[in-house]
Amino acid sequence: MTTNADRRSFLSLAALSATAAALFGCRGSAEAAERFPVAMSDAEWKKKLGPAAYDVLRHEGTERPFSSPLNEEHRAGTFACKGCAQPLFSSKTKFESGTGWPSFWAPLAKAVGTTTDRSLMMSRVEVHCSRCGGHLGHVFDDGPRPTGKRYCMNGVAMTFRTA
Repeated sequence: MTTNADRRSFLSLAALSATAAALFGCRGSAEAAERFPVAMSDAEWKKKLGPAAYDVLRHEGTERPFSSPLNEEHRAGTFACKGCAQPLFSSKTKFESGTGWPSFWAPLAKAVGTTTDRSLMMSRVEVHCSRCGGHLGHVFDDGPRPTGKRYCMNGVAMTFRTA
């Protein structure tokens, strides 16, 4: 038999859970169920990527600012997803943002997707690879012309190929 106190406790817990999800971020079931052309088991991703790239691409981690060698990459070429090798950004769109992460004003056509990230008690736009779903970073509205966008990417989530 359920008492009123048990119901109140249950409802309080449910309200607290909903508040925590709204404040700290929780991917909705539609986002979690999204399918990508390149898919592997968690163990396969871990083996393929190594610890740092695995944390960023598969668990939405963030590398330390100014730690990526891709910050200093200025040659002509293409930045690609470390998870599936899909080309993501042209070096022609890279710019120095001063943030400590490789930044671009536009991705290649159909290379990335976005979702709402409500972690850290704020709302941001998360950027992921459209082929494997790997987390790349975030996009902000404080970039240079012509787009005004700053795709702030984790260098550990990408590779670079010269042109």
